[in-house]
Amino acid sequence: MSPVTVGIIGIFFLFLLLALRMQIGFSMALVGFLGFTVLCSLEASFSILGMEAFKTGTAYSLTVIPLFILMGQFANHSRMGMEIYETVYRWLGFLPGGLSMATTGACAGFAAISGSSLATAATMGMVALPEMKRFKYDDSLATGCIAAGGTLGILIPPSTVLIIYGILTEQPIATLFIAGILPGLLLSGLFIATIYALTKYKPSLGPPGPRFTMKEKIYSLKGTWSLLALFLLVIGGLYTGWFTPTEAAGVGAFGAFSITIIKRRLTWGNLRGSLTETAKTTAMVFVILIGANIFGYFLTVSQIPDQLSTWIGELGLNRYVVMAMLIFGFIILGCFMEGLAIMVLTIPIVYPMVMDMGFDPIWFGIIITLVMEMSLITPPVGVNVFIISGVAKDVPMYTIFRGILPFWVAMLVCIIIILVLPQIALFLPTSMG
Repeated sequence: MSPVTVGIIGIFFLFLLLALRMQIGFSMALVGFLGFTVLCSLEASFSILGMEAFKTGTAYSLTVIPLFILMGQFANHSRMGMEIYETVYRWLGFLPGGLSMATTGACAGFAAISGSSLATAATMGMVALPEMKRFKYDDSLATGCIAAGGTLGILIPPSTVLIIYGILTEQPIATLFIAGILPGLLLSGLFIATIYALTKYKPSLGPPGPRFTMKEKIYSLKGTWSLLALFLLVIGGLYTGWFTPTEAAGVGAFGAFSITIIKRRLTWGNLRGSLTETAKTTAMVFVILIGANIFGYFLTVSQIPDQLSTWIGELGLNRYVVMAMLIFGFIILGCFMEGLAIMVLTIPIVYPMVMDMGFDPIWFGIIITLVMEMSLITPPVGVNVFIISGVAKDVPMYTIFRGILPFWVAMLVCIIIILVLPQIALFLPTSMG
C-alpha cells in the first residue's frame, strides 16, 4: 500500500472519529500515531509521541497562550466590555440602528483585550441585548449583530487563533497580531455599514435610541482609559519591538490584573474562576497542538502535501483561482466543523501548497482567520449562535441564523477585498521596526 493511500485512509478515519465526537486533539494524535506506525515503525511512533508531548509542554514560547488567556479573563471580570459599550452607545446610539452599531464597536474594543470570540459574544450579549430589546429592536438584527461582532475576538489582536496559526506554521506571532489590526477595523466598518443599510431599508429593524449631550459623550470617554491603556501597552510594545510576544502577554496579564484591582472588581471568586478557566482552556489548546504536530509527522511521511502541491501545479490554474477554491472548501467545512478544528486539520496539508504558489504566509494567516470567523456563525454548527441562543432564551434559533446572514455576506466581502488588496493586511507588518 502506497504512503499516499495510507494518508487518505488516515484522514478518512480522522473525520470518522470527529463525527463520533472524539476530542480533536486526541483524534489527531491517535490517527497520527497509528499512521506513522504503519509507514515507519512502532518504536518511531512512541518516540514522536513522547517527544511532542514533552516539547510542547515545556516550550517557553508557548507561555504566551495561558498569559493572553489570563489577560482576557481579568479583562472580563473588570467589566471593560460594559464600559466600552456605554461609551460607544452614547456616541452612536441616536442613529437608526445605532445600538447595533454601538454593539459592533464595543465588540471590536473588547476583542482587543479578550482574544476570544466566545467571551466577546457572551459579554456583549449580556450587556447589549437588554438595551436593544428595550428600544424594540428586531430580534434578528439584535442577536445577529452580537453573534457576528463576537467573531472579531479571533481577528483583532491578541488572538488565540493567530497564536496557534503562528505556532503551526512557524510564523512570528507579533507580526500576525499587527497584521490583524487593519482587517479587523475593516470588518468592523463593514458590519456597521451592513447595519446602516438594513435600517435604511427597513427603519423598524432598529429604531434610534436617545440623544446625549456633547458633555455626556465626552464624559463617557473616561470609561475607556483602561482598555486603551492595555491595548496600547501590549500591541504598541509589540509593534515597536519593546516586547516579545511572551513578554507582551505577561505585561498584559499583569496590567489587566492591576486594572481589576484598581476598579475594586477583583474577588477571591473571580480570581479562582480566572485561574481555573485559564488552566482549562490552556490544556485544551495544548492537547490540540500536540495532536496536530503528531498528525503533521504522519502527513509528511504519507507525502500527501507534496503530492497535492505537484498535482495543483500540473493543473496550470491561476493561483488566485486555487486560493478561491481553498476558501470555498473552508467555507463548506465550516458548515460542519468548528473553526479551530478546521485550521489544525488543514494547515499541515494546504500550507506547503500555498507557500509553493508564492503567497505571503502572514497574509494567508489573516485570510484563514477570516474564514474561521465565518465558521463561528455558519449553520448548523455556528458556535457563536449557540452562545447567543443561551443568552437570548426567548429568541428562536432560526431567527438568530436569519439575523447573521447579512453579516456573513459582509465577511465574504471582507475576504474578497483583502484578496484584491493584500496590503491591507501587510502594511503594518512591513512598517514594524
